[in-house]
Amino acid sequence: MDDKLTIKVNVADRYYPLRIVRTDEEKIRQAAKRINEKILLYKQKYSDKDIQDFLAMAALQYVVKVIDGEGQVDLKPIFEEMKALDNEMNEYLNKVE
Repeated sequence: MDDKLTIKVNVADRYYPLRIVRTDEEKIRQAAKRINEKILLYKQKYSDKDIQDFLAMAALQYVVKVIDGEGQVDLKPIFEEMKALDNEMNEYLNKVE
């Protein structure tokens, strides 16, 4: 069975055919919906702009959020804790043997 799917996604009143992994469909449709919602908010707020401006502002806002999220994940403490647990387990297993 092919795990690929062809869908059409509406972004800024244009339809884009995409060939995607079937499990990504929900995520892609949700992303398009959020972009369109953001564009609608900008349309209501700034009537003197065109769709390209709204798309650019929405893209900028979402990429800033992605960049902010990238800086928040610090795995070092998790790895240190895992290493400490591994050491404890090794010590315990050495005593049991």
